[in-house]
Amino acid sequence: MALTPVQALASILVMAAITFLTRLLPFLLFDRGEAPPKFVLYLGKVLPPAIISMLIVYCLRNISVVRYPYGLPELISAAVVAILHIWKKNNLLSIFGGTAVYMVLIQLVFV
Repeated sequence: MALTPVQALASILVMAAITFLTRLLPFLLFDRGEAPPKFVLYLGKVLPPAIISMLIVYCLRNISVVRYPYGLPELISAAVVAILHIWKKNNLLSIFGGTAVYMVLIQLVFV
């Protein structure tokens, strides 16, 4: 079902307003002169590893170790991501490198 031009414009405006509000909210909630609350600092420390762990589980959840290719493309790609990140400590390089290896493996190697 296609949106009418008015519906599309309304959708874009709502998304833009919400995006702007989420960017503005921290500046409204926390004074620039004070340190953030300890809870916010704690969340900033523990949420990134927790989110990455959830993404890893999500990406590897459908691996079948009893059927060809036995999860090898996924596991090899995950290893490449880990090695690249330990070696270069560059998130984009790790993500793009792992993705490229995975695509080569599923398109050319494990056909």
